[in-house]
Order: sequence, then structure tokens, then C-alpha cells
Amino acid sequence: MEKPRQVVRKFLARPQHEGAGAVVRRSIGRFELRYFDPFLVLDEFSVSAPAGFPDHPHRGFETVTYMLEGAVTHEDFEGHRGTIKAGDVQWMTAGRGIVHSEMPAGPGTSKGLQLWVNLSSSNKMVEPGYQEIQSKDIASTSSDGVTVRVIAGNAMGARSPVRTRTPTMYLDFTVRPRAAVRQPVDASWNAFAYVLEGEGVFGSDRCGAPPVGAHHLLLLGQGDVLEAWNKSDTSPLRFLLIAGEPIGEPVAQLGPFVMNTEEEIDMTVDDFERYANGFEKARHWKSQAMVALDVE
Repeated sequence: MEKPRQVVRKFLARPQHEGAGAVVRRSIGRFELRYFDPFLVLDEFSVSAPAGFPDHPHRGFETVTYMLEGAVTHEDFEGHRGTIKAGDVQWMTAGRGIVHSEMPAGPGTSKGLQLWVNLSSSNKMVEPGYQEIQSKDIASTSSDGVTVRVIAGNAMGARSPVRTRTPTMYLDFTVRPRAAVRQPVDASWNAFAYVLEGEGVFGSDRCGAPPVGAHHLLLLGQGDVLEAWNKSDTSPLRFLLIAGEPIGEPVAQLGPFVMNTEEEIDMTVDDFERYANGFEKARHWKSQAMVALDVE
């Protein structure tokens, strides 16, 4: 017997400033919800040049950048450089250490989402790496008024090629007016929905529950399936369904560094300041974006 997941908490992600002049709506990683194992941060960001996310480090987790509009240029101290365009996904494993920048790639406003996925203690010090998927290559399928783009995991017969060190499902649903979604979710995983556009009713009480609009994060309770309805007659509903296997380990965090103990955080800060144990190349590296700012 399937058990539908109910909405147990709801948050409106309000705008706040982050990086250098960028605006983000943070739903996970704020004071009401510091951590939702294995998820550390969910930001819906909006950035226009010259604002952005200039040179900064990471250690101990993965970042998933999913572009909705515009484009962002990414470059790191290993020489990796590329542009993430609308509909593209970059799944970056920071592992033992990376220093990089993420800046708008042109005029206008660039919008997207960035999810931070924690790594287990056995994976925190792996070598950095990237999985990059262009929009045209993202697995997608449609049926009965529902379209899904599969960033990670599988849905409606479509499967993502992304390898997740922390088992993760990341789905982007678009639901036409009067249509509904019924998506299985591993019963042992933590799961949430995030509304991007339109309004939807989530959970099994479709008659009594009020619809939820854009920029809301919905934490889902226990169960093995999510049900969602678009009760509008005119407007589509677009939402993310994200779930992951809990790691169940202690979390020690200092900004962009996420380890298991405060001692490991102290060691990470020391490594970063001494350009050691994964941060060696940071000593003489500066992104092209920062070099251009220095010239100006």
C-alpha cells in the first residue's frame, strides 16, 4: 500500500544579498532550517553583471547549479572553465578543495538554483570533479499533461546519467492546468518540493489543502510517493522534487567548508590559508573575472 508524503513544514524563501551584489532566495541553510540531511543549502539566485560570485573556496560537499535563465561563466584554479546556459546543469564535487568563481556570462539577468549536497566522511576528501550536462542532453519525458526533466535519479521512465556520491533524486516537473503528478520517492530518503512557477496542491488532501505558490519550500514527511495537483484552469505549475539518502553524520560548517568536526574545520582553514592539502594552486590563481576587475 503506497503512503503519500504530506507537507510537514512550509517556508517562503525571501530575498537576501549574497556574494558580490547578487540576490538569492535561500530556503535551506537559513536559521529556520540549517540542514536537511543530506542537503546543506538551496538558493534560487538572480544576478546581473557586474554582480556575481567571485573567487571563493569549497571543501567537503557538492554543488548542483541548474540554470533557468541567462548564463553563468564558471572557472576554477585547476584551469576548468565553461559557461552554464539556461537549462544546463553542473554537478561539481568540491571534495578536498576547490577555489572557483561564478559570474554572469552576458547582459541581462541570469537566474538559477544552486543546491549543496553534503558528502559522507569517506567522500569529503576525494579529488574535485565535474559532471556537466547541456540542456538538450537532460533526460526528459511527458505524459498526461506532465513533463519531467530528470537532473538526477529517474522518473516516468527517464533516467539521468549523473552519478551521485550521495544518493540523490532531482526532478523538474511542469504540470499543465488540471493535471496531476504521482511520483515514487524512496521511503527512507528525506524529500522536499520547491515551487518555481504557478500554484500547486501537495500531499494527499487535495480537496482541503490550499495551493502553494512560487518561492515556497515544502518539507515532506514520511511516505513513498508524492502527489501534486495543478488545480488552475489557465496556468502551468512548475516545481522541483528533490530527495536524498540521509548521511547521519555530525556536521561542522564554516561558510563554504563542511566537515564532520570542529577540528577538521580548523584544519581546513589552516590548509586554505597555507595553500596546502588541496588548495596549493590557490596561491597564484585569480579568475579572469577578478583580473578584469583589477584592471578596471
